[in-house]
Amino acid sequence: MPKASELKKGDVVEYKGAPHIIKHIETKSPSSRGANTLYKIRMNHAKTGQKVDESLKGDDILADIDFERRKMQFSYMEGDDYVFMDDEDYSQHALSNDDLGDDALYIFEGMESVMGLLVEEVVIGIELPKSVIMTVEETSPGIKGASASARTKPATMSTGLVVQVPEYLEQGEKIKINTDNCSFMSRA
Repeated sequence: MPKASELKKGDVVEYKGAPHIIKHIETKSPSSRGANTLYKIRMNHAKTGQKVDESLKGDDILADIDFERRKMQFSYMEGDDYVFMDDEDYSQHALSNDDLGDDALYIFEGMESVMGLLVEEVVIGIELPKSVIMTVEETSPGIKGASASARTKPATMSTGLVVQVPEYLEQGEKIKINTDNCSFMSRA
């Protein structure tokens, strides 16, 4: 059973008798002496997707849930659902746009190395890789002679994701994007 201070994004825990997926953790250190560090945790109900915000102390304990991580790849869209194929048994699992939330912006055709989170053989969410390589679909023209540490400009990917990129990048270039904070890492 993990303490609040040991939780990570993507963990599945039991909260009020139901499985919840940890989506975001923010650490708050109070300024007064002797005060406990607080962990503001945003989690989604695994089946309904309902968001829950909870503030916990570092030594508060949440119950673990038996879940499995399986490697999957994105197959296709069916209406508003994203269909993923399990790499082990080739079974297909659908998740709605609401289930994925902001993670849907990182999912593109042919994407591999997504981890599916399964509870009792039902996919309740996904875990993105630390970085993805995407093609810049739309951005202002590149500036010759711009340095890598110069100003940035917005670039839009095919999924609608907008990333701040250096001024020298042009439309059609492949870039590596950090999925944790939606930031440009490098050319690919």
